[in-house]
Amino acid sequence: MKKLRATGRIPAIIYGRHTQPQNLELKLKEVEDLLHSSASETILVDLAVSGDTEAKRLALLQEVQHHPLSGQVLHVDLHQVAENEKVTVAIPVEAIGEAAGVKTGGGVLEHVLFKIRLRGLPKDLPECIEVDVSKLEIGQAVHLGEIPLPAGVEATGDKSIPVISVAAPITEAQEAAVLEGASAPLTEAEMLKERKEEGEGEAPAAGVAKPGEKGVAKPADKAGAAAPAAPAAGAAKPGEKGAAKPADKGAAKPAEKGAEKKK
Repeated sequence: MKKLRATGRIPAIIYGRHTQPQNLELKLKEVEDLLHSSASETILVDLAVSGDTEAKRLALLQEVQHHPLSGQVLHVDLHQVAENEKVTVAIPVEAIGEAAGVKTGGGVLEHVLFKIRLRGLPKDLPECIEVDVSKLEIGQAVHLGEIPLPAGVEATGDKSIPVISVAAPITEAQEAAVLEGASAPLTEAEMLKERKEEGEGEAPAAGVAKPGEKGVAKPADKAGAAAPAAPAAGAAKPGEKGAAKPADKGAAKPAEKGAEKKK
């Protein structure tokens, strides 16, 4: 592809209902001149293919791929059509004139749809649809069904969809109110409401008793805490009768009777 573009040609493909897809090479200069002289990239062309059995082919410029940085044409898709066969094509819409609501009322002209889909014979389809907006006041719009079209051409889709409208301007007070509402802190009632909504969405953990409920374990009374160690079997408690004194151990006293005196 790079070698092909270096020679001043670009790759292309042509397809249609009654023809098999076929790869082509087009002269870049001819494609650029065609695009610059047209109001849109939806163009009906007469295509002559070298060595083809057909003298000319009628085709629509379906899609043009451009380089993202330089804008140079990289590839072209062509849709072959018949002269007596209706086709549906997306046609750009252009506003003509200055809307009265914009000129006198300070309104804003809004393009709701930049392209509309039209159906008709290839020779009847326009390159661009021009809509006169000079009579539009604030709050008014031109709907799809109200756009005048050439004979034999019809618009597809909902006819009540607005295409171009004039919106009322936003005053400084309205803009300030919107900004103030977005930055205003929440009131106490709003905060309580949010906490309540958040609490309703969170279920308590399994086995955890609610605050104030009977049977709640105190912080020091944790489940599974080890109980104080029990005294050893047979050991007397402190102060209990019969308990052995510290000095009353089972060891024999030095002056005990029966002990042999030293000679």
